[in-house]
Parts: sequence; structure tokens; C-alpha cells
Amino acid sequence: QVQLVDSGGGLVQDGGSLRLSCAATGRAFSTYPMGWFRQAPGKERDFVAAINWSGTSTAYADSVKGRFTVSRDNAKNTVYLQMNSLKPEDTAVYYCAASGPRVRLPLTRYEYIYWGQGTQVTVSS
Repeated sequence: QVQLVDSGGGLVQDGGSLRLSCAATGRAFSTYPMGWFRQAPGKERDFVAAINWSGTSTAYADSVKGRFTVSRDNAKNTVYLQMNSLKPEDTAVYYCAASGPRVRLPLTRYEYIYWGQGTQVTVSS
């Protein structure tokens, strides 16, 4: 069993930066791929970024490539999402998620089992 707590959201101006954190409990955390998703009002929950268990492989949605960076610290049971050059269209509730043991990096929400409660990110123009 893995429990996830998201934090770090807030209000930021266009072009600003935020770093989201996802603190996990559970001994299996360090063996699971982790992902970040976001959901804007009236829209589906979309993939943002993913990272494998060791941090050596990452994947990003096209809309955030070059601006967002996902990382993890297994010693601290924490995953991060550094968000730079934020745009108003990045406004959403951001969720971290953990999949079970997987060989390849999961890129869809259906492949994730455990979810954080979400943290609101608002980018003003």
C-alpha cells in the first residue's frame, strides 16, 4: 500500500516557477514508477510527466517538454515536479500517482493505482 500527499501548488504569474512535491509512505515506493497528471475544470485528467523507479528514465507531455522536470529522491520517498516558464494554460489541479511494478514507463492514468489528493496550480496572465 502506498499513500501519496501532494504539495507545493499556488498562484504564480505568467512566466513564473513552482516546484511540486509528492511525499509517499510505503516501503515499495522506491520500486514504482511515478507520474504527474493534471486536470483543468471540465476537462479530463491528462498526463504531464513520469519517471521510472531509479530516476534514469523520464517522459513528458509535449505541452510541457523543456519547461517541466520530474525527479525523485528515493531516500526521502519524494517525487518532484519543477515547473518553469509557467503559462495560464498550465492552470489545473496537479496529481501525483504511483503505479505498481512495471517494466516500461506508464504514460496513461489507467496504469496508475495510487493517487495523491491534488494541489492547485493557478497561473495568472
